[in-house]
Amino acid sequence: MRVLVVEDDEDLRTAVAAALRGTGFAVDTAVDLATADENLYVNSYDCVVFDRKLPGGDSLDYVRARRRDGWAVPVLFLTAMDAVSERIAGLRDGGDDYVVKPFAIPELVARVGSLCRRAGGGPPPVLRHGDLEMDTGRHEVRRGGVLLMLTGKEFTVLRLLLAANGQPVPRRELIRAAWDEMADPASNVLDVVIAQLRRKLRNPPLIHTERNVGYRLGE
Repeated sequence: MRVLVVEDDEDLRTAVAAALRGTGFAVDTAVDLATADENLYVNSYDCVVFDRKLPGGDSLDYVRARRRDGWAVPVLFLTAMDAVSERIAGLRDGGDDYVVKPFAIPELVARVGSLCRRAGGGPPPVLRHGDLEMDTGRHEVRRGGVLLMLTGKEFTVLRLLLAANGQPVPRRELIRAAWDEMADPASNVLDVVIAQLRRKLRNPPLIHTERNVGYRLGE
């Protein structure tokens, strides 16, 4: 899942992005509305975290305008504006959640995850392929009933492969979902994760290479 964090406070932006990455999210960051708008034009996101007051204006005005155009990406507002009227306005005019500073970063991470899961059009809570089962809500994967310990990147890549129902998933889609702006698309990061998954999933092998395309699940 990919998240955009728009926050002009460098320390807070860095801390939130690091916490989200540490739990498996791909994270892009922006410091102002203009940069956020560029990112949203280029990339697809499962959730956007907006500070309210940013260089360029109030992010609530930006979200309100985008909602009128049919934009449906979940939005979490992050702000020191704690008046009840401000919270009501944030939720009424386009926000899906509203967190007041100061806050606990683990709670913010949990709220972002909840928004991503609630977004429409996602895969079912439990994905299966043969004796492989992924509970996306509990963040658990089992093969033959045995619980597997996966990293966040491994979980994301495997989730996309399971959701494809045996069809090949292009490399670019796997990289886009599991990595962010800091990843070099020409690097071997995906190949490393695939190798780790193959080792953890054990035999018989489930992940197969589709030459010049990507990877797929199959017996």
